[in-house]
Amino acid sequence: MADAPPRPTDPDGDGAPNIEQASRIYFLPNLMTAGNLFCGFAACLRCIEASFIARGAAETAGSIPPEAIALYRDAVWYIFGAMAFDALDGRLARMGGRESLFGAEFDSLADIVSFGLAPALMVFFLIVKPAGGDQTLLSAGGLIGFIYLLCAGIRLARFNVITHPLLQRPGSKPANKDFVGLPVPAAAGTVAALMLFLLNLLEHDKSLQMLALGLPALLLLVAMLMVSTVRYPSGKQIDLRTKTKLTTLVIYVAVGATVVRFKEYGMFIVCLGYIFFGLVRHWRRHGLIKRAPLV
Repeated sequence: MADAPPRPTDPDGDGAPNIEQASRIYFLPNLMTAGNLFCGFAACLRCIEASFIARGAAETAGSIPPEAIALYRDAVWYIFGAMAFDALDGRLARMGGRESLFGAEFDSLADIVSFGLAPALMVFFLIVKPAGGDQTLLSAGGLIGFIYLLCAGIRLARFNVITHPLLQRPGSKPANKDFVGLPVPAAAGTVAALMLFLLNLLEHDKSLQMLALGLPALLLLVAMLMVSTVRYPSGKQIDLRTKTKLTTLVIYVAVGATVVRFKEYGMFIVCLGYIFFGLVRHWRRHGLIKRAPLV
């Protein structure tokens, strides 16, 4: 998700925004956004292909053939690729001073495909209702997938409204740079990491029956957090000139090493850690959890 673009200037002094400046299309940032959209589209196609293969295979209910597992894994990596492109487009725009309203809107449209529709299809086809289950729109998988997609759309629309430059005071800076609600890329990353975790288990026991019991609750939690007022830290202010404490650097290195070492499990743990970090901090700020006394 890109930061809010600068407020369009008013060269004529008549109170009207500068439409030409707001609609400028800068090549590199929007090329990254196009890459984000491409990865989201490819992830959707992989999910659909995997679903056809799984439904057409002569397998027992609840199991998925290896060909479908490979396609679902490709879809996961396409979502992670979309997250990389999403991080790059905003940084390139800020570094080059090439932010525009067009770029912000294009970014949100790409996000709803990559981080809304693609994870919703994963939920619909695999996570909640594996192959052989009821895959109609009104099934548990269809409803939970739609709720996730709906919350992602609302989250993106709310972000565009509260960061719109015409609603900001000229020269003012946001007092708090945290995200309001779980960011859509983080929510999609959690679903994708969960997918990798499940696919790794599928290759060993070919069953999701025991794990599927707790998945709807986790997915609904992710969806509700997107439209909540829980604040989550943003890393957009981090650049090559950012200073940090030694302990913070050690934590980041440890997190990166965990992901590299444990792969699917590490990514899932990191995503869950980010989700519950925001929740615990929110509860502590509102007095729902007492602060531990300082030693």
